[in-house]
Order: sequence, then structure tokens, then C-alpha cells
Amino acid sequence: MLLSRFDGRSRLLVRSLMSGASGASGAHRALAVFHRQQRANPEVSLRSLIDTLCEDEITRPEAEAEPLTVKPLVCLFPAIFKQNLLSFIHLVHSVLPGTSILHLLKCLSQDSHPNPWVTALSRQLERNLRTHHEEPLYTPSCSQRIKALSQCLAGFGETGGWTKSVSSHTAQSEAQSASDVSEVGTQRKRKSSFFTPDSDCEETVQQSKRIKMDVCESECVDAEEQSATKETPGISESDAPAGTPATDSVCDALPEHIKVSVLQIKELLESHTEWEQSSSDLFRVLDDCDPSQVEVLCDMLSLPDLPEQTLPKLCSSVLALSPDLSYSTAATLIKSLLLQKVLSLSEPASRCFVTAMTALCSHYPRPMCHALIGPVLKDKNIGNPQAELLNRLIEGCLDSHYRLLVVQMTFTIAWSEAVLSIIHSLLDSKVILSEELFTQFTEQLVTQGPHFTKSVKFAKMMLTVLTKYRNHVTAAHKHSLSSCLMLNETFLKKSLQAALKRITHT
Repeated sequence: MLLSRFDGRSRLLVRSLMSGASGASGAHRALAVFHRQQRANPEVSLRSLIDTLCEDEITRPEAEAEPLTVKPLVCLFPAIFKQNLLSFIHLVHSVLPGTSILHLLKCLSQDSHPNPWVTALSRQLERNLRTHHEEPLYTPSCSQRIKALSQCLAGFGETGGWTKSVSSHTAQSEAQSASDVSEVGTQRKRKSSFFTPDSDCEETVQQSKRIKMDVCESECVDAEEQSATKETPGISESDAPAGTPATDSVCDALPEHIKVSVLQIKELLESHTEWEQSSSDLFRVLDDCDPSQVEVLCDMLSLPDLPEQTLPKLCSSVLALSPDLSYSTAATLIKSLLLQKVLSLSEPASRCFVTAMTALCSHYPRPMCHALIGPVLKDKNIGNPQAELLNRLIEGCLDSHYRLLVVQMTFTIAWSEAVLSIIHSLLDSKVILSEELFTQFTEQLVTQGPHFTKSVKFAKMMLTVLTKYRNHVTAAHKHSLSSCLMLNETFLKKSLQAALKRITHT
């Protein structure tokens, strides 16, 4: 009944948002549908979907004696749909007018039985649109829980603070239990009381664990890279930090069916026979692994050393899996399989390598951005082979949302000639920059400019900024860019100054 209100394209999106679990999976399924629609028709818009969801619909009251009511159509959908819808809009909000999103959020606020997750996602979208920055996302009750958690974690960052407190309390509990056998029945309660200074603290600690699992993926990837660079050879297993067992210990801890699958996949990768459907099914074991197990599995298979001729077949098998891999699994697989190969390129990538990377990037753009493109951009030895490969991926596989993400990644790194060619390619594709992002970009131009006074690539990139983004240039930008151009020593200096002079402000 509800689906009949939508046109054909919108109906496909609604079905994808209603199917599957709530959260990332449903939203990404809808995003994949939207991308296919964009490829078929670049002019496709989400306006029709939003307008239909905001239309009024007569609803029957819960009690027969109550009169009929009128509510927006979106309020009649289940909570799973609303969560997926808001997550989807968060991914594509750059192609939607802010007024349409705000209108939808206003309609959702009329729900007579609001869902906490829907409410939180709505407020997050409002903050992204800068409408309620003065209001905190958390409720007063949440604020109290955060304070209680802070008290629980006091001294966590100090050497031995948290562990020492736990050990001390455990020792006291054991001493008390030894002296008073009659209290054995309540011993567990006393041990757990350390974590519950008030009635809600245990629940607060559990919530903090869930929060840690939801930290931004890009920060997780960065943290893994930093920890990897800090490792030094010759550290014995006894010197390893508590709670981080050696790799072989983790291997031993793998479930038996995963160990069997690893041996079968390894045999398959080393063989030179044609892969059948049953061969591809072996990779379903990835869905049974948590992130740490995926990392161990990749190490056991020696994926970084895999011959490039095998990559297309392996990627085809991974892409054939249904449902899709989770973000963390895909990111770990991409990092292990491709990152070292990309960083070690000394000449243009082979056809097999490009085919495999293009297939994975088209299907898993977000993990590819965070697990591969970001680390390659940060690498100090990035050269023309890496820049050429990234340009092919960005131009052929990433939509405007992910291109914008790559642009933002360049704000936090030192530029090089190779990075300049990537930025130039991104700007040449007319990636949509907001006023705030364009200001940040011009600040980078002014900051990095003195290092590229004789660089023709930098001058060409500046010329692209002054021509294709001339409508973004304000009087303040013009003044900053003018001082930057004064340092330029290339043959394009006069062209740059002329292009800047042509930019007028009313």
C-alpha cells in the first residue's frame, strides 16, 4: 500500500531501505541502487522520494473512538526504514538541498511513537546542516552517565591506573572471601561492585564499549598504521603488552572450520587450475571472521605476496559473496591484499592489477578510500605510478561523495608533485566544494604554495581553481591567492594573475 505512492525509481530505493538489517547495511544497499540509477541516468534526483515521504496521509487512530489523523507518509513506515533512510541521507546529503532534508526531519518529528535511534540520527543530520550547533547531542540523562563513566575511568591513562585499580580490588575481594566463607554466594557481586559506583555504572561501562566499536573507521585505520610503525624487531612474546597475544597464539585460537578453510584457500591460490563455483564459496569464511581473525587469515594466506595474475580471480570470488562484506572486513582485506603492492610500484600497474583494484573500488569505495587511497596519499615515497593508479580509481570508480572525501584527505598531508596531480584531477572533475571546504582548500594553497614556486603542476592546479571555481572565490580568498601568486616563478604566472584579475565581486 505504501509503495504504490512512489514512482518506479523511488520504489526501488524504498524496497532497499526496508530490506535487511538497520544501519549501514540497509543504507549501503540503497546507496548501491542509487549509484546504478545515476549511471543509467546522470540527471536522476532524490527530490521525488523526499517529497513523497513528506506528503500527508490519513491514518487510522489506535482506538476506534478517536478521530482520523493526518500525518506525513514517512511516519507510517517502520523504525528500521527510518533508520536506514537517515543513514542513507547522511551518505548522499551533498546532492540534496538542505531545505528538503530539514522538511523531512520536521515530518519525522511528528511521529507519535519516536524511536531513540531515529531521533539521534535526526539530530545528527541537523547538526551537519548547522541548524542546532548550540544544542548538545546528548540528553541530561546521558550527561550524567558520561560523568559516571569518567569517574569509573579515572586514572585510565596513567601507568597501571586502571589495571592497578582492578587488581587491587580483586585482591581485596579474594581476601574478604577467604576470611568469610559464608559470603561466597555474594562474592561475584562484590567483585563487580568496583564497576558500579552507582546503580547505572555497569550499564554505562557496557555503553562505552559499544561506543568504542562505533569510532570512525578512518581513525581506526590510522591508529593501526601508527601502531604498526611503532613495532620494533626482536620483541619477545613476554614483552608484548597484556591483552595482545602473539600472532601464532591467535592462529591457534581460530575456530577449526576457519583453519580448514584457510588451508583450502591456500591450496586454491597456489594451484593453476580454473576456479569453479565451489572454489568461490570457500571465501564465505570471511563472513564468519571478526576483524582480528580476518587480519590473521590474510597473514596466513600471505596475500601481500600473491601473484598479480591471481588477483582478478580472487577479487571476482570476493565480489560474488552475498551479502557484502562488512566495512572492517573489506578494509582489512583491501589493505592486506593491495596496499603493499601499490606502495612498491616502480612502473605503471599491470592490467591484472588495475582490473582487480577497479573491481574492488567500485564495489567497496569507502573501505578503499580509508584502507588504501588515504595511506598511499600519506606515504612520503608516493610517485608517478601511484598517482596514475589512484587517478584511474578516482575517475572511474568513485562518485562525487567519495571524491570529496579524498579532497579532504589532502588537507592533512604534505603535498608532493604526485599528490598535486591527484588534486588537479579531482578539481578537473568539478568536485562540489562547500564554502567551508573551499576556504580550507585555499588555506592549503597558501600554506603549501611556497614549496612549489617553480612547479608547473602546482601552477596548472591553481589555474583550474581560478577558472572552474571562480564563483567560489570571495574577496578574502582573492587577497590570499594574490599573495600566493606573487611567489610563482613559472611561465604560467601571467595567466594566473590575469585569471585572478577577471574574478570580480558584486
